[in-house]
Amino acid sequence: MAADETRVQVEICGETYTLKAELPREYIVTVAAYVDHRIRELMQRNPRLTLTKAAILAAINIADELHRLQESYEGLVKIIETERVK
Repeated sequence: MAADETRVQVEICGETYTLKAELPREYIVTVAAYVDHRIRELMQRNPRLTLTKAAILAAINIADELHRLQESYEGLVKIIETERVK
């Protein structure tokens, strides 16, 4: 294990996962809780979803959020760069 590596056990939809990352423990727990929340939210809205399908749909939704935020960020960077040139 790397010197800065953190190992954290988290629970997502009743399953325990050991996550390793070079990130603070609190951050890892927060991210895992977010994923758990998104999956449970989908399963609550559609009880017929299997855990696997709910996890895939949650991943797609989270990827969509990331993509939209990246586009917004890039748009803001362009605005800032344009303003600096003036």
